[in-house]
Amino acid sequence: MYRLLGVGLARGLLRAAGGLRGGRPARLPPGPVRGRVDVPPRLGVPRGRGPGLLPLLAALAWSSRPAAAERERERERRGEGEAAAEDAAAEAEAEIVQLLKRAKLCIMKDELEEAELILHDALHLAFKSDNKKAITYTYDLMANVAFIRGQLENAEKLFKATMSSLLGGGLPQEDNAVIEISLKLASIYAAQNRQELALAGYEFCISTLEEKIEREKELAEDILSAEEKANTHLLLGMCLDSCARYLLFSEQPSRAQGMYERAVRISEEILGEHHPQTVVLLSDLATTLDAQGRFDEAYACAQRAAELARRGEHPELHVLLRNLAAILTHREQYAQAKAVYQEALQRAERKRDEVSVQHIREELAELSRKRSPPA
Repeated sequence: MYRLLGVGLARGLLRAAGGLRGGRPARLPPGPVRGRVDVPPRLGVPRGRGPGLLPLLAALAWSSRPAAAERERERERRGEGEAAAEDAAAEAEAEIVQLLKRAKLCIMKDELEEAELILHDALHLAFKSDNKKAITYTYDLMANVAFIRGQLENAEKLFKATMSSLLGGGLPQEDNAVIEISLKLASIYAAQNRQELALAGYEFCISTLEEKIEREKELAEDILSAEEKANTHLLLGMCLDSCARYLLFSEQPSRAQGMYERAVRISEEILGEHHPQTVVLLSDLATTLDAQGRFDEAYACAQRAAELARRGEHPELHVLLRNLAAILTHREQYAQAKAVYQEALQRAERKRDEVSVQHIREELAELSRKRSPPA
């Protein structure tokens, strides 16, 4: 949750925001922190209220079409012209929905250029039929595609257009859909080295959600469901995670540590100790401790993450083991580090994760040099 918003991080952030399902997992290469290793992507955070990313597709089908007999009565009552216009709008909406489904499938298959062409067709039809919800959703998907492709300036413009449409439609600034877009914009600013804007964006997301959670915590379930409250907490955890990653990349591990600790607590409380996202956050927390030279605490945290990952057959166990091996190296436990690296390498090879395989081999070579210093 920093390859400076390369394809991997973009996919990770989109998946965290519920924007994608499937596809290659995100990889994060070593940052400036010694021993920093790749970590797997965040799993999906359930959506909040309002027309967010994927739920808006369902919202496009909000107008239930009248049955044939009812449609005939409407036609007689309002006249052929008005009924024909309604039918045309319904047909246009159905065509837009199909285009958007095709575009999402292309995104999941990494056919991004094809997805972009389909989305342009959908946007043209949405404007032609004046379907404002379809316009908003299509802009958002186009922004996601640009985000994944690393076209950050274009993604920024499209996300801003999406947000303007949402806010112009009456969605409050604190809605989870608005926060998610704000988080993506903050990540774009971070990738562009626009530190002031990035930190302001992260702060807005975190503080807005904190205030929202405090205000809503006493609301009865018939007013705000437990699921909706949990969704907002998970979104806060995602924002803390994303900001912490940026702080760690910016060599501010002590600040990142506090955010990771809060993100871990949220994930444990809502998703459970054994959930894959909790495990990844624990590994990230270990990295921040390691970066501060607190190797014993880092080892305890990374070891716990690895144990939980083994029990849950975590799909990115080889990445977590690599993190543990790096920390063992810093503790000068070279024999143990070599054994863990070798296991990580075998698992990475079985996964055909060539990026991790290359990094692990390089780190094993470096470990050999540490164990056999020149005479």
